[in-house]
Amino acid sequence: AQINEQSFIESNFEGKVVIKNKAIATSSEGFNVAMVRNMVVAVVDADGTERATHRIQYGARMRVEDGDMIKRGQRIAEWDPYSRPILTEVEGTIGFEDLVEGQSISETLDESTGIAKRVVIDWRTTGRGADLRPAIVIKGKDGKVLKLARGGDARYMLSVDAILSVDLNAKVKAGDILARVSTESAKTRDITGGLPRVAELFEARKPKDAAIIAEIGGTIRFGRDYKNKRRISIEPIDKNEETREYLIPKGKHIHLQDGDIVEKGDFIVEGNPAPHDILAIKGIEELAAYLVNEIQEVYRLQGVLINDKHIEVIVRQMLQKIEVTDQGETDMISGEQVDKIEFDALNAKAKDEGKKPATGNPVLLGITKASLQTRSFFSAASFQETTRVLTEAAVNGKVDPLEGLKENVIVGRLIPAGTGASMAKIREVATKRDKLILDEREKQAAITPAAPEAEPLALPPAE
Repeated sequence: AQINEQSFIESNFEGKVVIKNKAIATSSEGFNVAMVRNMVVAVVDADGTERATHRIQYGARMRVEDGDMIKRGQRIAEWDPYSRPILTEVEGTIGFEDLVEGQSISETLDESTGIAKRVVIDWRTTGRGADLRPAIVIKGKDGKVLKLARGGDARYMLSVDAILSVDLNAKVKAGDILARVSTESAKTRDITGGLPRVAELFEARKPKDAAIIAEIGGTIRFGRDYKNKRRISIEPIDKNEETREYLIPKGKHIHLQDGDIVEKGDFIVEGNPAPHDILAIKGIEELAAYLVNEIQEVYRLQGVLINDKHIEVIVRQMLQKIEVTDQGETDMISGEQVDKIEFDALNAKAKDEGKKPATGNPVLLGITKASLQTRSFFSAASFQETTRVLTEAAVNGKVDPLEGLKENVIVGRLIPAGTGASMAKIREVATKRDKLILDEREKQAAITPAAPEAEPLALPPAE
């Protein structure tokens, strides 16, 4: 089954088009092309209310202009979902740098179309081309490399497997495609390739060639290269934050140019993001949505329909722990992992006593680790490493409250589920309340002094 990527945006509402962070160029083919990565199209109704907002992909062809009235179902923008374009921002003449035939570039024949294409090859594998830095430059009439409005030269670095779309000394206009980098999305996948992916997600493993995500919003700056890595830094928009630096292997495709503006959570290098990075940068809701969607993707390929709630229950268990960052005035220790329920209970107790509560960050655990770190030692021992779990429980003097299903099955009690479970809970609450009332009455009876007994009436002597 092949995965169909989305290649266009259609409006779901009628209204007026408002373009934010607008940067559009008209290419030599006459198309209006999006030139930035943070451009947003909003659809505003007659009352001035924003009905929808759409983030526009870099290099997308715009079908609407600012101020246009749009109908429902009308296309806003479209793009090629299987490649990432490298666009020129200035008009001029093409020049090549370090594109040496046989060392950094080779001409291959596309089997499906029969058309020859020039592809950038890994120049580091050839002994002579280790110091090459393949790039396309845009030159002016005087033959010098043009300067960009955002600073820096009109020089576009090329990564391995980039396909050239222009010839040497060709004339180009702003918005024209210089080269394309194919994405892996068009590859055919099946369930055998999918099940290891599901295991990878459920075990919260870091994927191979993981995506690099921007931790802060700011401006991209290319620094001095370090050995076989490229140095990229993000200068923050918020001056209170520190500059973030990333070292990226030279063969990897970086679809950003010097001076580009990125937002928090944007991809610097494409790939499957590491779940821990999503949690740290985007938050718990984004992570849960990502895990559910990625797991569903594998099953959808086979036409298997699974309700989201089943996966959401597992994700909740994976996110049951919190790492304490500041203990406040509680009994917790900074750096320890505490169960979320326990963390909330201890914080509520601290607040009631007027003490400073603890703060912490959610921790993502793989399902194997999460199963072994549940509050119930019965449940953990029945899964794996029985001896170790029971030994630890004995050493720490743990008490199992028997709240889950597994532990109740193990000890032979009714499981806390089904229609009877809610009634049992109500009965439990009612019993507790009755006990409180009876205890209160006993206390009152103990405090109130007993009334002196009335003396029996003296009966007249019987005659």
